Amino acid sequence: MNDIKKLKQLREETNVSYSLCKEALEEAKGDVIKAREILRQKGAEFAAKKSARETSQGAIFSYIHHNKKMGSMLELLCETDFVAINEDFLKLGNNIVMHIASTAPKDAKELMKAPFIKDPTSTIQDILRDAILKLGENVSIGRFERFEL
Repeated sequence: MNDIKKLKQLREETNVSYSLCKEALEEAKGDVIKAREILRQKGAEFAAKKSARETSQGAIFSYIHHNKKMGSMLELLCETDFVAINEDFLKLGNNIVMHIASTAPKDAKELMKAPFIKDPTSTIQDILRDAILKLGENVSIGRFERFEL
């Protein structure tokens, strides 16, 4: 596979900027799997830098299961109202609120460590770090609740 195809594949898989994908591929000497790990590590470093920044904006997400017997609500926070309407932010919120309904975490600590239902190789903490790298702002879990009849 040539470098352009690898770059395109990595960009599509991670939704991270082309320049960061290119840097990661160069560092990984063309290995897409290693480049993905490099991006995940960069995401963790970036998230650590952003973690002190206030998250006073965001959105409320809800999920109701098809049988109408279970549902959940989530407050997902970010730094600006601009990011709060971003398609990637909205997708993230919908995925996490569905995850909460499916797994019934007791608290945020348990939620963050849980394997993500759509990709068990990643935790909720991992997908939050990835989102912080993509969006360029701090993103955090606010309140959440799960309801079941």
